[in-house]
Amino acid sequence: MGLPQHQRFPWNLDWNLLRTFMVVVEQRGISKAADFLGLKQPTVSAALKRLEKATGKKLIIRKPNEFTITRPGEALYTECAKIFGSISQLPSLLDVDMAELRGHLSFAIASSVASEHFDEILNGFCKAHPHVTYSFSVTESDDIATMISQNRASFGICLLSKVPQNLDARILYREYFGLYCGTRHPLFAAETITPEDLAGESFVAFQTEAEGRPLEAISRLRAQLGLANSWRGVSASLNEIRRMITANIGIGALPLHVAKQDVAAGRLRQLPPHDDLPLVNIYLINNPARSQSDAEATFLSACSAALAETEITERTYGG
Repeated sequence: MGLPQHQRFPWNLDWNLLRTFMVVVEQRGISKAADFLGLKQPTVSAALKRLEKATGKKLIIRKPNEFTITRPGEALYTECAKIFGSISQLPSLLDVDMAELRGHLSFAIASSVASEHFDEILNGFCKAHPHVTYSFSVTESDDIATMISQNRASFGICLLSKVPQNLDARILYREYFGLYCGTRHPLFAAETITPEDLAGESFVAFQTEAEGRPLEAISRLRAQLGLANSWRGVSASLNEIRRMITANIGIGALPLHVAKQDVAAGRLRQLPPHDDLPLVNIYLINNPARSQSDAEATFLSACSAALAETEITERTYGG
């Protein structure tokens, strides 16, 4: 007796089509996906058509100057990402027959994370387990939480407006943010600067400074000071915010401990106020539903122990 149609689906499906579809979505196009996969464009187009035939659903709408993922396509992409994350774990999960700890730790990390405490944890773990390997991918905080939910990385280091219910989070460190200008800005050479001097000034902003986002406190500070009503430059990258500040596109916020070296070198000047500055948490997150490798479990245990031994005040930078 044959299986019903819905039960035959996973046996009949070419799973390579799911990988191709995931890349098409992430690259936002057939030609870009083909370049990424090292395939010819007709091959990728044919794979997409085969997948749509197998699922019986239109997954992507392609027209000149338009690339739209349908609702079935979005649902399928979410599951594809989870499958990809699970398969990515297999080498580490299978690497259990060695006497010494082996495996791979993958981190999805926000730009320019600077924490002496985290570096010390990594250093200690690296010395204790020399056969473990590491990879770090820099991406936006919002995407990091999604990647961890989809098991596409071992751990995430990011800002959070609130902790997702399906993830575990612990504060890795805290950092104070201040406002800065570069040498090209008229205020840089001013003998004294008052908060009133910032009224109406152009500014550059992180994408996460909007209302309800992790850096909303910076937005509130700018409003209190009366800076311009809208940003002149925006980026998710701390390095690019710094670039726009030094190029005098506008005043911008940076973590005090990160900007300290530029201030000492005369490239940046901190602007008022100097007290009651925005304080932001940087989190280490992981997915408790993930089938952790020995290396991942051991690292998480070591990290948790190290953080428990250090008061949060010691892990607060720039105060």
